[in-house]
Amino acid sequence: MMTKLAASITVMTLALAACKPAATAPAHDIPAAMRQTATTLLQSTLLHATSIAVVYRGKEFMLHQGELETGKVNPPNDTTLYEIGSVSKTFAGLLLANAVLDGKAALDDPIQKYLPDAYPNLQWQGQPVRLRHLITHTSAMPGMLPLQVNTILKDFTAHATPAKLNAAYASYGQQQFWQDLHTVSITGPLGKDYAYSSAGTELIAHTLEKIYGMPYEVLLTQFLAREAGMRDTRLRIAATDTGRLAPGYHSDNPVVTTPMPQLPWGAAGNLKSTLPDMAKYLRLQLSAHPAVIESHQPLVRFQDDFSIGYFWNIGSNSQLGTHYVHHGGVPRAQSYAYVVPKYQLGVFIITNQSGDATASAMESALAHIFDTVASMESVE
Repeated sequence: MMTKLAASITVMTLALAACKPAATAPAHDIPAAMRQTATTLLQSTLLHATSIAVVYRGKEFMLHQGELETGKVNPPNDTTLYEIGSVSKTFAGLLLANAVLDGKAALDDPIQKYLPDAYPNLQWQGQPVRLRHLITHTSAMPGMLPLQVNTILKDFTAHATPAKLNAAYASYGQQQFWQDLHTVSITGPLGKDYAYSSAGTELIAHTLEKIYGMPYEVLLTQFLAREAGMRDTRLRIAATDTGRLAPGYHSDNPVVTTPMPQLPWGAAGNLKSTLPDMAKYLRLQLSAHPAVIESHQPLVRFQDDFSIGYFWNIGSNSQLGTHYVHHGGVPRAQSYAYVVPKYQLGVFIITNQSGDATASAMESALAHIFDTVASMESVE
């Protein structure tokens, strides 16, 4: 999940990631810019495969480049299932936005309203943790449960980290989550300070289950199929699809590592998807769907150029205007999703390697696409 890494990358680079100058003058051509982005990215140490989807003013472009396993000449394709990591959180945010519009939940609802037991610890100075605190990462909840996972992730690049994560979650389900939730201490003001919490996202998934009376996985699958035609995005991989799951590499370890272990609900970072499905997700995010519009509302402003909505980080700069972005990271993949209404532009990029420098490499490479679009728009 790379909780701290993902959070620090997103907060520190949100306003800057899209406006770095390209190394060369931008070509007035989206596919060429995508190829240039992929080539630039794969020049980075340890990176050797990427897939990119771009939706621009109703047109869709997809590119796969490189090889999933070193020396095997096995490029990704439209059937490859990728682990999209914490981009999964934006799906949970979308479903909660839909529930709010349905009148089934309110942002100021105390989370206690939806919990299976009394949790008097989930408050600060008499104020309860509310849904709006969870979806804006201002609940002062820990990053992960069980708590020892936060210690494991402090040394994310250590070769032993994936195995330690697997061990921590080997028999960790919802029952254990509820037990650990009793030990959580809310030590800071609510609704003010950004503290990235995947544990909070898992609580949102449970809340949605209580609201709609069905498992989060079923609720999500039905919503995506109905509203976006997405039928190849799921929290769990069937045995028949294991061969489609992209292999990947952790840090500088040359040996293929294991997938992200299953979380109690999975909403915080267990989604797997194909590039065509992620293109459909970009289309949905660029649409006038009421739940999308609601999910993009800025709920907390941290800086003039950085706010947060329903899990979406909201940035603002002169090149892209107001835009929505989320980073995703698991031990063997990292991704970014960008939604730029100013240009009716959506970009999803993923690579099957995960290390400290992976996110910044993707950000730098994406400048080719953003500069190209800005140049095309200025000509028009």
